[in-house]
Amino acid sequence: MSDLMMPVMLGNVMYTFTESTAPGKLIVLVLLASSIGAWYVMATKMIQLSCAKSGSNRFLKLFREKANPFDEGVRIPESPLNAIYEAGCSSVASEGGKNLTAHQVELVRAVVDRTMADEALELEDQMGLLATAVSACPFLGLLGTVWGVMDAFGGMAASGAATLSAVAPGIAGALLTTVVGLLVALPSAIGYNLLTSRIRHLAVQMDNFSQELVIAIQQHFSATGE
Repeated sequence: MSDLMMPVMLGNVMYTFTESTAPGKLIVLVLLASSIGAWYVMATKMIQLSCAKSGSNRFLKLFREKANPFDEGVRIPESPLNAIYEAGCSSVASEGGKNLTAHQVELVRAVVDRTMADEALELEDQMGLLATAVSACPFLGLLGTVWGVMDAFGGMAASGAATLSAVAPGIAGALLTTVVGLLVALPSAIGYNLLTSRIRHLAVQMDNFSQELVIAIQQHFSATGE
């Protein structure tokens, strides 16, 4: 039954689109382009965050298994923790590499915190586009509906044909923009919430690791060993 209904539904959508006004058609095309962009952002961010999560878990396991995590180093490039670790090691080397004073440890901490912030911004990259799709697409669809209904009733007044059959195609075309706007916004909202939750988890993980890394640097390189 569903196999038979699908062509009918697609045909109705195409007919409704053709009955839309020029502004309505333009808004539908813009919404479709926004949908493609939103799905692209969601797919790429999901892959990026999945790789970052698995890489960070492996990184922490290797880091904590070593008695001295700075002997041979840990290299998992897909993990944001790796960038924080390398920044900390580079900062330690630039400060002399041993017997660091409290002031030098604070300088290393500042480098680690700055790198953590940069990595957090990298994880949040393009999320603004997804948030824009969530908030703007329903209103854009509503704009197309209002515009189309105004045109439909304006045409009815001009022609003097006050019948449902005269205005139904135009109103259906107008309502199409609201439907398309919601079809774009709903998946984007779900994707945005899921991605935001993963980013928050990684951000907390990076913050915890930054503190753990600074403590390890103090233990292995500080003059006092505090």
